[in-house]
Amino acid sequence: MAEFFDQQVDLGRTPEQFARVWLHSHPGDSPVPSSIDEETFQRVFGRCDWAVMFVIGQGGKTYARLRFNVGPGGQVVLPVQIDYSTAFGPSDVDAWEKEYKANVHRSSWSWEPREALDTDQEMFGADLSETYDAEDWMAAFEDLEPEGRSAILQELASRPDLWHQAEEVMPW
Repeated sequence: MAEFFDQQVDLGRTPEQFARVWLHSHPGDSPVPSSIDEETFQRVFGRCDWAVMFVIGQGGKTYARLRFNVGPGGQVVLPVQIDYSTAFGPSDVDAWEKEYKANVHRSSWSWEPREALDTDQEMFGADLSETYDAEDWMAAFEDLEPEGRSAILQELASRPDLWHQAEEVMPW
């Protein structure tokens, strides 16, 4: 995408001449724009007469907002939905399914001891192979390197089934 933008700018075009809709996905279930999304939308599309930011979350939830900079200017959140029932011309569902199965694999993590304890140290910057109570767990979490904390938070964000069963998962 960055290369496309660079090519268009090199040709003397402005974003309103080649890009007004910014569609992207989020790895978690939430489609709510992040602060980086907001900064990018302002920086890249802020001078366009109008532009749309559309975000789809991993679970299919969507967010769309139209911003217009003409007249008094303003913005409005758009109600949207995705219709997956109709194939489009260039789609190749069989090839996509084959590539998906070959390259996307479910992974999981747990706090239970494993044979290769060095993996936790290498991946998270801390040994997480022990069983922790809530206070110990939080202390261990705080001791992690930022990348380790981020990996755990992303995993938790992708597991909304845990949010609705807090009394079963965390009985304290």
